[in-house]
Amino acid sequence: MAIPKTLWLIGCGNMAGAMLRRWIAAGAVRGEDVFVLNRTDRELPEGVRQGRVLPEGPLPDAVMLGVKPQQIDEVAGQVAERIAGVKLLISILAGAEEAAVAARFDAKAVVRTMPNLPVELGKGVVILQSDSADARARASVEALMAPLGRFEWADAEQFSIMGCLIGCGPAYAYRFIDALAAAGAELGLPAEQALRLALATVEGGALLAAGSSDTPDALANKVASPGGSTRAGLNVLDAGDAIKRLLAETLAASVRRDAEMAAAARG
Repeated sequence: MAIPKTLWLIGCGNMAGAMLRRWIAAGAVRGEDVFVLNRTDRELPEGVRQGRVLPEGPLPDAVMLGVKPQQIDEVAGQVAERIAGVKLLISILAGAEEAAVAARFDAKAVVRTMPNLPVELGKGVVILQSDSADARARASVEALMAPLGRFEWADAEQFSIMGCLIGCGPAYAYRFIDALAAAGAELGLPAEQALRLALATVEGGALLAAGSSDTPDALANKVASPGGSTRAGLNVLDAGDAIKRLLAETLAASVRRDAEMAAAARG
């Protein structure tokens, strides 16, 4: 199965919108082949149609659910009958397991996905999971996700952890950048300059780490000369595994919340 040519989006919030903009910018999907079902008109890429009712005629190659997880029952009541039998149903509903989606929508294949916002730049990560998709459906999904960045398949047990790591991870990285800039400002730098320097530092560091054969830990040790200023700072982060414990607790909180949402979606 090739990349889906026609696509309906049920909802188009921040994440679905980022994916759509990248697909069109990359030439993976044409704007005129996309329809967005939403409550109110919003700014969309050129050619994309939108409205409050799904179009008449044949089903598209794929439908993507892009609403809030708590809206799954409301949306099912509105569109489940109309999209029944669609070849490929893609869900980006956090916390809604494949079985919960399949129980509400009749599709030949349901693929659960968890993208992160850098997909808009083609630098994102997308986690995929499906027990119902055959090889052709998986290939179709992979072709659609390829322009967004990196994609990886997970089993149902790993999906929540992987999804929270990549889906929530950018927010935690932004908090780190903000905190690094705030630390510089507290020591006397102008706030705007501190933020500018923190952003550039993290951007360059991440690019170097992504292209290096060294682990991030090894790179940190390369930067930190014995007895130097970097080592003095690392000693604070490393004391009692402070930064590792903080992030372990942070990610665990996200995974717990995802499990709570999954339980609610099961009904």
